[in-house]
Amino acid sequence: MDDDADTPARVVSPPPEILRRPAFALFWSASTVRAFGSAISGVAFNVLVVSVLHASAVQISILSALSVVPYLFLGLIVGALMDRWRRQRTLVLTSIGRALALATIPVLILTGTLSFWSVAIVTVVLGVLVLFADSAAQPLLPRLVPRDSLILANARLGQSETVAGTAGPALGGALLTLLGAPLLFAFDAILTAVSAVLQARIRVDEPRPGPREPGRHIGHDIADGMRYTYRHRTLRPLALSIHTWFLGNSIVTTVFAVFVLRELRLEPWEYGLALAFGGVGGFLGALIAPRVGARLGAGRAIFVARALVVVPWLSLAVVPVDSAGAGIVLVAAAQFVYCLSMGVEDPNDTGYRQSVAPDAIQGRMNSTIRTVNRVVFFVGALLAGLLATLLGYRLTIGIGAAVFVVAALIVVGSPLFTAKLGDHPRGT
Repeated sequence: MDDDADTPARVVSPPPEILRRPAFALFWSASTVRAFGSAISGVAFNVLVVSVLHASAVQISILSALSVVPYLFLGLIVGALMDRWRRQRTLVLTSIGRALALATIPVLILTGTLSFWSVAIVTVVLGVLVLFADSAAQPLLPRLVPRDSLILANARLGQSETVAGTAGPALGGALLTLLGAPLLFAFDAILTAVSAVLQARIRVDEPRPGPREPGRHIGHDIADGMRYTYRHRTLRPLALSIHTWFLGNSIVTTVFAVFVLRELRLEPWEYGLALAFGGVGGFLGALIAPRVGARLGAGRAIFVARALVVVPWLSLAVVPVDSAGAGIVLVAAAQFVYCLSMGVEDPNDTGYRQSVAPDAIQGRMNSTIRTVNRVVFFVGALLAGLLATLLGYRLTIGIGAAVFVVAALIVVGSPLFTAKLGDHPRGT
């Protein structure tokens, strides 16, 4: 067993700028274009469902669930396939499929055939394609950049996604007013097609996996991926901590908007302003994530972020608000710190596990963690509704903060705490 993970973290300088590598620059550009397109069309989708289709609360919840269903039923299978398929080709094909699926929406609108169920079908198709794209992108990244640059690469991706998530909805609202929903969805389809062109230009060497041994099938591949993940010395606590974090996050985010708008009585524009502070925090977190990881080591950086996320939610649970101004300040500060912690944690978390797992099992390792996360989130969201009904919003948020504490303690009490990028501890 490799004992390097038990030695004190060494201070290293961040690797050179990763966007100078052509393959990653194309990968990053495609991801950024797609993120802006999704954020822009998301506004039109919400308007379409609420104002055009006049969907009921039950129908809206069905659409929300349909976007997650592919992960629950296909996540592990797709992850196993990504360890046998060419990941770059999968990205290109899924982008083309997403562009075609998005293009059907303006056709349905213009022909007067748009209905709730047609939107539901498009939602499912997009959900499946996004699942394949996500399952291909994460294991492909370690083949595009050196392993000691993975945190920086994930930070660059996080920065552009944060900017898209912050600026995209505002731009989408303006374009929706100027162009209308049909042209806005067509615009997103064009952007998605552009991302497919960029992905097709990526030059990457992907070795062909060997044939399965006689008597083995995809179920054995999935089981191998789960065993690898949950028997690994540092990936096991990392996965358990992530799952616990997702439980806490599902609880607090499910009740957050209702708590802010109903109990704190913030106006919608005040709520939007607070979310904008979150975007600033997320960008700053992704900006400093590589330096935090280089100075503290990936494990300690993950712990710091896990511990930091407790602060905003505990504050919302216990700090009294006696005026509208105080409410805005509290919620904006909470969103800033919450997204700051995620901006620091995501690149170090994802970069570390990408650096540790061998290429042949990257897809299964990532899909195992991601699929369980979504199952946990689904359960946590249902639990949040029950807790809020029985205990109220503040106590429910306080319980979510307590779950975040457990997620941090899992890290600090395991070999992951002293792990660094470049460590390759064996799974037993």
